[in-house]
Amino acid sequence: MTPKRTVELRANGAEYAAEAETRTTLADFLRRQCGLTGTHLGCEHGVCGTCTVLVDGDAVRSCLMLAVQAHGCDVTTIEGLVDMSDPGNPVLGPVQQAFADAMSFQCGFCTPGIIMSTVAWLADRAVDAGEPSDHEIREFLAGTLCRCTGYTSIVEGVRLAAQRSSGGP
Repeated sequence: MTPKRTVELRANGAEYAAEAETRTTLADFLRRQCGLTGTHLGCEHGVCGTCTVLVDGDAVRSCLMLAVQAHGCDVTTIEGLVDMSDPGNPVLGPVQQAFADAMSFQCGFCTPGIIMSTVAWLADRAVDAGEPSDHEIREFLAGTLCRCTGYTSIVEGVRLAAQRSSGGP
């Protein structure tokens, strides 16, 4: 029998505490114990980026991180980007809205991970770095896998999010 531990973390501003086997991944903990199913599992080997969440502001492949490692951390999932201050009128976060405006998805399975990676990437870019080139965006996207598209619309979504985050058009 695998030992269990109580994992306490804050996800999207809410406190969660639940028992988990010490081998439970953060992705499984978020989905099963927290009910946050927006975090998808693709390869479960850390290659595709589909399961990316933010842990204390850093992009993390939640299929590779154990839930016990996130004990005491602040986790943001795709659900946490939506402004729910008016439950009858949810408002997408800026990166989510940019992706929607650029139609940067096809089936949408990889979209949560790509959006979370983009949020972290844009937060890490220097404020005075200017608009990223297509080459820079594609270099950044090399860590994610979309099986449906040729990435053109995803690059457009990242570019639009970058423009909007820097006050561009």
